[in-house]
Amino acid sequence: MKTIAELDPQRVWKNFYELTKIPRPSKNEGKAVEYLYEFGKKLGLETTKDELGNVIIRKPATKGMENRKGIILQAHVDMVPQKNSDVDFNFDTDAIRTRIVDGEWVYATGTTLGADNGMGCSVAMAVLEAKDLAHGPIEALFTIDEETGMTGARGLKPGILKGEILVNLDSEEEGELYVGCAGGLDGQAVFHYKEEAVPAGYEGFKISLTGLLGGHSGMDINLYRANANKVMARLLLPLVRDLGAKLISIEGGSLRNAIPREAFATVAVASEKAGEAKKILESRFAEVRSEYAGTDTDAKLDVAPEKVSGGAIEQKVALNMLRALYACPNGVERMSDAMPGLVETSNNMAMVKSGKGQITVSSLMRSSVDTAKEDLAEKMRAVFELAGADITFTGGYSGWKPNMDSAILKEMKEVYKKLYGNEPAVKAIHAGLECGILGGIYPNWDMVSCGPTIRSPHSPDERVNIATVAKLWNFVVEVLKNTPEK
Repeated sequence: MKTIAELDPQRVWKNFYELTKIPRPSKNEGKAVEYLYEFGKKLGLETTKDELGNVIIRKPATKGMENRKGIILQAHVDMVPQKNSDVDFNFDTDAIRTRIVDGEWVYATGTTLGADNGMGCSVAMAVLEAKDLAHGPIEALFTIDEETGMTGARGLKPGILKGEILVNLDSEEEGELYVGCAGGLDGQAVFHYKEEAVPAGYEGFKISLTGLLGGHSGMDINLYRANANKVMARLLLPLVRDLGAKLISIEGGSLRNAIPREAFATVAVASEKAGEAKKILESRFAEVRSEYAGTDTDAKLDVAPEKVSGGAIEQKVALNMLRALYACPNGVERMSDAMPGLVETSNNMAMVKSGKGQITVSSLMRSSVDTAKEDLAEKMRAVFELAGADITFTGGYSGWKPNMDSAILKEMKEVYKKLYGNEPAVKAIHAGLECGILGGIYPNWDMVSCGPTIRSPHSPDERVNIATVAKLWNFVVEVLKNTPEK
């Protein structure tokens, strides 16, 4: 059976194959950082690593290209660790299990693939290795912890990098060049509760909601897929409010930047109301199935008896929390007026988790308009404070404002048309590319983002299109050859 290391172009795919063997979930990508550091050293190239773990590898210009502007190829090392609940896999120790489907796509088996942004890293690595390319001075910048806080980009020191052009390799649609992105803000609401005893004569049930599509909270938010946390609140609210059910625990979602695909709750219901509770769950879930028939066809609800031990979440807190989840803004808040088809502002109610006397609700807000992002945060504050929660906002960053007069954008459009006969689309993206942060540290940089076609990033359905990897490689090679003079 053909391995992905044998795909064309092999110089890119063999590097990606090696990266799939190295655990690199966000905040635990140290082994991949060391691998990249040694990779540069073995090539005999100037290689440095800063105190955060960002790796910079410099490759001198080829003969006759010394007068070209320095170009920075940038990608992030970490990947989103998402898996199906029935898959036995440890992202801190296990290699990604890749597979080729229909000769067109590369998937992982039951987990995220890490093409976001392993493909970008692999293209940069292939450029560093190659001895047959024409190019000016190159710096490859591999940043850490992009997915859970953009820590590497935020902590990059000014003055270290010498290039004037940044080509970010983290976009996910071949044939499109990105010149702008959304900013972001994390919100965390906390409900505090005391445990109450579960009355005698109550039966316990474990409610499992699985099979939703989920996806990238920026790229896929406009696809209006079901959010498992919102659906679970919809299922539980009538049980707690109308039947006096006791909420023992609730948990949904696992990553701030992934639309939650699964949610779980344990409840206790008076025995004489257990049948009614099951009917309500079935009825509400049938409504959800009908409403999301076009997006989440594999949604599944399982209600199973569960032995309840310990206490329940304080009834008033449980009810207020479920009401807040129900009312919390989620999904697309507003579309862009300036760029048709672009999401301007959105929220992803990403994670809910109870335990040790508190329920934590974590959300990621995005917007290409800072004031709209702040306004959305105020709506969130109003909802959760009215419900009795404490809410804080952290990690805010501004977006990347498009520069339609960019010299490198003009060059890349011309190169693409020469290669493929048509101009690439120029777009902004409703996701948090590192360009916005990096451009704040290096305001002189001229920046564009590109990449291969990746579908369903941040979910176990993540896949990369094989043919577009070859197109991206050929494109990058020609762009390096045509980098403007100083």
